[in-house]
Amino acid sequence: MTARNAIFACLILVLAASPALAQKVKPTGDPVVARVNGQALTRLDVEIAYSALAPDVRQHVSLEKAYPQIVDRLVTMVIAAQAAEKARVEADPVIRKRLFLARDQILQDAYFNELARKEITKSKLEAAYAAYAKDAPKHEEVKARHILVQTKKEAEDIIAQLKKGANFATLAKEKTIDPSGKASGGELGWFTKDEMVPEFADAAFALKKDEFTQTPVHTQFGWHVIQVEDRRPGKALPYEQEAPRLAQEMATKIVGERMRELDKQAKVEIFALDGSKLPPAGAGQKQTPLKLKPPAGGGAIAPGAPTLAPGTAPDQLNVKP
Repeated sequence: MTARNAIFACLILVLAASPALAQKVKPTGDPVVARVNGQALTRLDVEIAYSALAPDVRQHVSLEKAYPQIVDRLVTMVIAAQAAEKARVEADPVIRKRLFLARDQILQDAYFNELARKEITKSKLEAAYAAYAKDAPKHEEVKARHILVQTKKEAEDIIAQLKKGANFATLAKEKTIDPSGKASGGELGWFTKDEMVPEFADAAFALKKDEFTQTPVHTQFGWHVIQVEDRRPGKALPYEQEAPRLAQEMATKIVGERMRELDKQAKVEIFALDGSKLPPAGAGQKQTPLKLKPPAGGGAIAPGAPTLAPGTAPDQLNVKP
């Protein structure tokens, strides 16, 4: 199966996670393109499915070229859904709950999508880029390598070998426990200070070109020996390259502010898992906050991908929170 076919095969799994179509597709009509046991599939169904594909796929595969595979997948989905209805799958209370939650997720994503689309205009995005470009030269970059080991003693032994003239990249391939460093000789490429954990960043940016750390650097990942290969002043990336990140930041802020407003207006009652009344705040065992990872494509934990106002940027900058 080709990569393209694999993407289309997974299409049905992501349809609900793509609210980006509303303002991008404006069909002159909505003709029927297929019927499955009398149930119609229309052009809009196909366009919604097409919009769920990754932007880079849509850039290289037109709707017309994708159409045969998309309609085939949609037909398969409808056939299976009709069979599920006949089997009364919806009678299962868990399935009913999942359907209701899926509906809420789609409405949530569509709501935040529309909010971001209206708020993030081209002029606001250009202003954000201008501020970024003005500040960019302050963000110096370094090009570095590192060797990661488990103990301080191992790191000290490596530093001793470097002082005697050992090659850093060769040692990295032999000693590092960083999987990517095994092949690259510890190469990290160019990065700014805020892209690394503080302990690592402070040590790396304290070095001059061709210097390596004289003492081991400890982080949450282990013990590091760092070598800086080069330094350069920061510079602004092109608008087309930086705009998606800026739009992402703006969308996150807009959605966060709106959610805080909605939270204040809502009457919320939360009970224990068994439905009983919760103990007073602070009573009982202290809970450890969980860091929840958003599901791919958005979902109940995080809003779906907001689509920006027409003309904001190429391909509408379909960014994902």
